[in-house]
Amino acid sequence: MSIKIASLSKSEDFKKILEGRKINNKYLTIFFRKINFNQKKTLEISFITKRKLGNAVIRNKIKRRLRNIMSDALKNIKINNEYSYLFIAKKNVFDEKYIYVKEQVFKDLKKIR
Repeated sequence: MSIKIASLSKSEDFKKILEGRKINNKYLTIFFRKINFNQKKTLEISFITKRKLGNAVIRNKIKRRLRNIMSDALKNIKINNEYSYLFIAKKNVFDEKYIYVKEQVFKDLKKIR
């Protein structure tokens, strides 16, 4: 069964997720919460990069890296589809090697049950 990644779009969804639980590491902060009844075919994830991380090219590269990590995570580990996720990137995501960021994100996603 393939799961499609969908982005959060409503402002109230972002606010609800920010009130939920979070996991912090040196690369990013992951907020997660059950916000609505999901039909198990889409995984609601949004990636946020703040303007102070760099110009548009750097911010978009960070988002592409995180999207690629999430597509690998969907193939390799079991992710809880009942939650909606919000990833807020830190500067270290751009500076660090891809494999280190990927390992840390995988560890954090395995903690969420």
